[in-house]
Amino acid sequence: MVDVANIVINGVVISSLYALVAIGFTMIFGVGGTINLAHGAVITIGAFAAYYVTTAGFGIWAGVLAAIAVPALFSVLLYKGFAERRSDNIIVVMILTLLASIVVEEVVRIVEGSQPRAIPALVSGNTEILGNAVQNNLLVAVALSWVLIAGLFAFINYSKTGKAILATSMSPRGAALVGIESGRINLYTWAIAGVLAGLAGLFLGSYQTANWAMGREPLILSFSIVVLGGLGSIRGSLVAAYVIGFLEVITTSAIDPRLSGLAGLVILVLVLLVRPEGLFGRELAEA
Repeated sequence: MVDVANIVINGVVISSLYALVAIGFTMIFGVGGTINLAHGAVITIGAFAAYYVTTAGFGIWAGVLAAIAVPALFSVLLYKGFAERRSDNIIVVMILTLLASIVVEEVVRIVEGSQPRAIPALVSGNTEILGNAVQNNLLVAVALSWVLIAGLFAFINYSKTGKAILATSMSPRGAALVGIESGRINLYTWAIAGVLAGLAGLFLGSYQTANWAMGREPLILSFSIVVLGGLGSIRGSLVAAYVIGFLEVITTSAIDPRLSGLAGLVILVLVLLVRPEGLFGRELAEA
């Protein structure tokens, strides 16, 4: 018998983490017009940064800092090394970031092998919700996801730098005419995306364990999410993350776990055929 309450709980948890991944992914595209195929590798780096720090005995909160700092630094290096140098050719950037992703995965696979690694929970204990014992760590993950997303919306809409990001996403040339440095804004965007993906990796690692290929499925689902929500739309990615997340959980829980990822791909194909502009269109400027 299908456990509806369990599906709802897992759907909320996984959707909140996919939202972090997809929002960073769509911000990079919305501002710089670049598709970062190493975004999944950033998730893996976040998870293993936390894993190494905690296994070294520094505690999980030091692991959280590592899951923020290391992926952000990696994203900045990707931008400075690849995206900024070849900003005139999106295909080249896609290939370079894909190669970077493969390198990261292979390094992790060689060093750690294929065995999954467990990341300690931020908080211990369980809370009973809808008759199910839910890990407090997962509740923290959901709450933190919403705090980060709300903070990002406030930052984008009310801070000077956020408004510069909006202006650059609307018209890089127009933004440059009023003195906004597009290179600096893109750098901020890549760093923010790295932080969001790194924290998603931390919680995915503590929820499902960490392994060398853990970033692949979230990256593929991010494509479905940003296309469904509208390329470059933060608001659309948030809504679509919950649509795709719940469909994913329903498919794997109620039908067959082997169908993981299928729902997202079906949605991707349908949206591209019926409404290629997505639910909200390309509207980072309206975030």
